[in-house]
Amino acid sequence: MSDLRTSIERAAPRRKKWPWAAGAVAVVLVAASGLALARGDDSGGPAAGDGTPVRGGTLQFALIDYQRSPDPQWGTNYAESLIGDNITDKLTWQDPDTGKITPWLAKSWEYNKDLTEFTFHLRSDVTFSDGTPFDSEAVKANFDQYVRGDRKLGILPNGAPLLPGYIETRTPDEHTAVIRFKKPLASFLQASSFTANAGPGFLSPSTLKLSAKQRTDATKVIGTGPFVYRSWKPQVSTVLTRRKGYAWSPPALKHRGEAYLNKLVFNTIPEASVRTGSLESGRLDATLDVGTTDEKPLAEQGFRITHRAVSGTPIVFNLNSGLFPTNDLAVRKAIQLGWNRDALKKTVLTDSYSVATSILEPSVHGYQDYSGSVLKYAPQKAKKLLDDAGWKVGRDGIRVKDGKKLVVKLLGINNLVVNKPAYEAIQQDLKKVGIDLRLTVVPIPDYSANLAKAKDDWNVTASNRSRNDPAALNLQYNPELGNVSYVSKDSTGVDADEVTKTLGKLELTLDPDKRKRYAKAAQDLLLDKYALVNPVYNPSQVIAQADYVHGIIFDAQSRNHFVNTWKSKGK
Repeated sequence: MSDLRTSIERAAPRRKKWPWAAGAVAVVLVAASGLALARGDDSGGPAAGDGTPVRGGTLQFALIDYQRSPDPQWGTNYAESLIGDNITDKLTWQDPDTGKITPWLAKSWEYNKDLTEFTFHLRSDVTFSDGTPFDSEAVKANFDQYVRGDRKLGILPNGAPLLPGYIETRTPDEHTAVIRFKKPLASFLQASSFTANAGPGFLSPSTLKLSAKQRTDATKVIGTGPFVYRSWKPQVSTVLTRRKGYAWSPPALKHRGEAYLNKLVFNTIPEASVRTGSLESGRLDATLDVGTTDEKPLAEQGFRITHRAVSGTPIVFNLNSGLFPTNDLAVRKAIQLGWNRDALKKTVLTDSYSVATSILEPSVHGYQDYSGSVLKYAPQKAKKLLDDAGWKVGRDGIRVKDGKKLVVKLLGINNLVVNKPAYEAIQQDLKKVGIDLRLTVVPIPDYSANLAKAKDDWNVTASNRSRNDPAALNLQYNPELGNVSYVSKDSTGVDADEVTKTLGKLELTLDPDKRKRYAKAAQDLLLDKYALVNPVYNPSQVIAQADYVHGIIFDAQSRNHFVNTWKSKGK
């Protein structure tokens, strides 16, 4: 690492300009807008001919989850990232349709050949809502604390997983920030636009000085975004108001000036029936987390149903390679083959969702389709794999080996409406091949508490990762990073060095063809050779909204932005 760092300091590397997410180089300032305002041909925004946007009004919006803290650099659930994305901005914007990285707070950028140094040229007209200028020193202060945390303030190193190997941010002048890493990090360009869990939204220097406890006063959490906090009531609601003077939306959005709405109210409503009833009665204007059984009735009543699949990994079963019985390759493969995906699609999913056919969601560059091979329903093959591995069918139909039953314990989250029904359908199918899948599906706080001991207690952790970049696989499964399948040098039949090397290649280049090959190799390894993952379904964020609501944006991580949102006159 020191050798790499020294080489950077000794010689100025040849630079390439204007990288996009797929690795191509361009010289055009603004990408094609290509907004994913909803489903592909049902945009639901001003560009779809809804009329001239109207300024003013309040949008009442419902969520299944709640903010545990107003700090956007900390929050990991959907409500936290969604709300945080509307009070902060990012260096760049990722086009949700093409994956291209386009300008936002950074007007342009370049990077060195080794992909260890990224230079961003910042806009000069941006301020935090407390009046502080947004400049290179603010970028440095944010990234330093985001990655390293601050023990005295109780701030955790929330950005460390997203930005492994971060060294420093240099500030050669007021509007130039140079971010440096110990080793190549091709995915940093996408990370600079990242809007999901614990994202790098910029906070005012005054906020960075506050402790974690002090940041629970939402009015002191200051960003550069189109809205500002008015109030935060834990497990009840969060209220945002329009930021006066805001004028730096991503150029790709083609939005000028301030947000249209005066106020945004995010209401926490855990019960699907209450969300639906409140929408029907007019107490809500729109709701996320629409129940699968409510989509059609709401559409028939005239509500607009919009959705976007969450780019990144699907909802997956991460299989613990170090814990009995999922330390057996035959068991892992049998779990992949032993459940009926067509039945899941017909009985659990709506058209807003799709069955997973890889460990990457189809919108992510490098996605490959495995539905005809390792991810198909083949119960007889699953049974034979278990037979050959010495698993005998017991009297109750559950297999046994060396006196131990084939019990697989799953830990999951109930924050998405499809999760538990999907797991129950798989549970029924796997029982037919002799696998006893035992489910524990709980709220995020309970999931997080159990996750701390998952290595020794859980065969399966069910989750997804929102990130529109194939390096999400490296972040999640590399034994030196997330290692969610607990691969180690002691893992039976799994070469930890091979996994590390194969996944690590995703960070070595921005060349789209090379990244595609590396992504395929990663998927082959994780799904086929070692069967460390059982993809289930591609989650979507589904919104039901009144017909007078327009312009709710889904970004590349399927988080919602409301700078373009407006309500028709009289509503």
